[in-house]
Amino acid sequence: MRREAAAMSMSVEQPLWRALTAYRALTAVYAVAIAVVARDSYERPQVAFGYLAVLLVWTLATLPRFTGAARCTRPFLAVDTGLALAGILLTPLADGVGRHAADGPTLPSIWTAGAVLACALKGGWRWAAAASTLVGAANLAQRGEASPNTLHNVLLVWVAAIAIGYVVEVARASERTLARALEIQAATRERERLARDIHDGVLQVLAMVQRRGTAVGGEAAELGRLAGEQEAALRRLITQGPVPEPRTAAGPDAAPEDDTRPQDLMALLGRYADACVTLSGPGTPVELAPHAARETAAAVGAALDNVRTHVGPGARAWVLVEDEPDQVLVSVRDEGPGIPEGRLAEAAEEGRLGVAQSIRGRLRDLGGTAELVSVPGQGTEVELTVPKQDQGGGEAATGRRYPARTGEGTQ
Repeated sequence: MRREAAAMSMSVEQPLWRALTAYRALTAVYAVAIAVVARDSYERPQVAFGYLAVLLVWTLATLPRFTGAARCTRPFLAVDTGLALAGILLTPLADGVGRHAADGPTLPSIWTAGAVLACALKGGWRWAAAASTLVGAANLAQRGEASPNTLHNVLLVWVAAIAIGYVVEVARASERTLARALEIQAATRERERLARDIHDGVLQVLAMVQRRGTAVGGEAAELGRLAGEQEAALRRLITQGPVPEPRTAAGPDAAPEDDTRPQDLMALLGRYADACVTLSGPGTPVELAPHAARETAAAVGAALDNVRTHVGPGARAWVLVEDEPDQVLVSVRDEGPGIPEGRLAEAAEEGRLGVAQSIRGRLRDLGGTAELVSVPGQGTEVELTVPKQDQGGGEAATGRRYPARTGEGTQ
């Protein structure tokens, strides 16, 4: 844990900000030293030394701001870059036609690179490109011509600033990924610790109550059944995590209007798992488009309703999810007597369209299929095939909805 905390507290940017702070201080002193050495060559020395005095005071006063990106606000960097541009454009006024015409240094000299690098560290390569372009344009404007030496310096600052800005963006993305990985690792360790404690205590007690209650019978049998349901729910919680609650008042099958992110089908099916329904599937999320995930879960719910209605409230059922590259397979199997031949056609004629609409209709609109395999005396299996690309348009395209779970004999 100490190693993780140290990794979180250390930022890749901090050494760069410290280096920039030292660079600004040294280059400000360097610019003043150049002016002192060449003081006799200035045509208007009062302009040169007046500007350099402002530059030196500004640099020393603003050093505390360069401890991180938070204190280097956009207005502050705009003023800082403006000071660099002003020094470049004032150079012909102070220098006359002497060193200025001979490609001599500008008044701020290499201090201007510090202003550009500050923009790169704050805003990445886009800010760096904008600041270095302004500095390059000012250099060309004050020279009056694009000499090879001037073009070389402008291009050097432009490329270096953009490269550093890009590196900073990559470093920030890496830090976010590392932070997320450490959070997941810490959460996983805590879940494992809780799972061990719960398994050693609560789950064993619930399992014992279920066995004893079933053996005694009567009211104790009902208590055992409830204990078995709580055991199954608790096991699901510590192995898969909590099932997300619906976020709208329209029910579990209603979609948030602005949610287009893929949904985990296993999480949606988790609410059906209990002491009588066993849910099995991959250990990783099975992601589908939001509409496809909800409609598939609703079809599974309709199939389980049929199990409870036609086999019995305590009938066992098994839901198996298989995640393939181009499709998702879901099978719902029960231990009932099976569906007699011709029964589904009779139910459709009677207007009981649970299988025809709630199951097959949903899968058809998703571009998938729903097959029923039933052998008298050996139970029924519903096989759902859902393509990962919604080819049928679904609810969003057709505007049709089917009953999510009828709660009655829907065959």
